Amino acid sequence: MGSVMHKSATEIADRWLRRSTDNLSEAEHRVLQSTLDRHTISTDPGKRYAEKTKTGERVADAIARVGGSWTFILSFILFLIIWTAMNAWFLGQERFDPYPFVFLNLVLSMIAALQAPVIMMSQNRQAERDRLDAAHDYEVNLKAEIEIMALHAKVEDLRSQEIALLCRQISELTELVQKEIERRGPGLDGDTENPR
Repeated sequence: MGSVMHKSATEIADRWLRRSTDNLSEAEHRVLQSTLDRHTISTDPGKRYAEKTKTGERVADAIARVGGSWTFILSFILFLIIWTAMNAWFLGQERFDPYPFVFLNLVLSMIAALQAPVIMMSQNRQAERDRLDAAHDYEVNLKAEIEIMALHAKVEDLRSQEIALLCRQISELTELVQKEIERRGPGLDGDTENPR
């Protein structure tokens, strides 16, 4: 059984991938095996990736999602307006961060210093997720191409067999007609006169 599977894998690799099985990547070997086993290869890579994600990574994704939203931007603009208004006009002499708002600048710098690496971590993981998705898409597309080419070859084989069968049947009918003409003899081909 193993040699039959190996022979089939070799035939598929040579015929459809135009390479020997030794020159195939790991992904192409998986596709080849799933083709031979008649199993699906498509999965949800997002679900698989989410299962491997650690708590810190999920927190970083949540911070990046919130930090990159219009809700956050508008809320932060509102916070800046309130902070500036309170310290410039409403608190009078008891303001805790007078103009030029040094404490506000410190807070903004700390937020930016912390938020930037978190967003970069999230972007790096998104890039990794995109690479996994692209690799999975390649495997699914490769398997679909192999299956389509194999199906096309089967249709061509069936069509060739049907054409051969029709040719044999036409040949047999021609022989039968020839034999019938010979059996009836000469004069039956329309040369005789009709009696009245």
